[in-house]
Amino acid sequence: MKLIGSLTSPYVRKARIVLAEKKIDYDFVLESPWAEGSAVVKFNPLGKVPVLVLDDDSTLFDSRVIVEYLDNMTPNNKLFPASGRERITVKRWEALADGICDAAATAFLEGKRAKKLQDPQWIERQRGKIALGLEALAGDVGEAPWCFGNSLSLADVAVGSALGYLSFRFADIDWPTQYPNLARLNAKLLARPSFADTVPHD
Repeated sequence: MKLIGSLTSPYVRKARIVLAEKKIDYDFVLESPWAEGSAVVKFNPLGKVPVLVLDDDSTLFDSRVIVEYLDNMTPNNKLFPASGRERITVKRWEALADGICDAAATAFLEGKRAKKLQDPQWIERQRGKIALGLEALAGDVGEAPWCFGNSLSLADVAVGSALGYLSFRFADIDWPTQYPNLARLNAKLLARPSFADTVPHD
């Protein structure tokens, strides 16, 4: 099994964390969808990472699909509740965290365009989504030790990936000071090898 992705993508990081927590062996193939002549489109027609290539050479893409598949591969260290309201609650956490990543990635890419082509209002709109998303995360976490339940779940994986991406790409957003409870959660997550070994970098 192979995971195709970059060292900077929060969605790839989410899949790598799940693979580590589930203790699933795989080959990590570094491939950026933005690189000249990228091979990503050979595995995902949408040209996005991560892509999981299974042993029969079939592929899965979109991090939400991949992590759910991985969690069902083995019974150890389950990250999703089995069913019902609890499962939907964890997926809601994931949707919120991924939405923050979507807005952050959109703002970052817009900021990389030539200055005269950039749309400042569009960037501010995305930053507004990030701000509201962080406020919602902090409010939902409250003083709880984990995002959901009494142990690590996919909710924490998704939130930790989003917070890590913000620290990597948007150092001017001082979320650790504004939301100390998110900073505490992030510090606890970074104490786990699965998180510490996947911190985004160029």
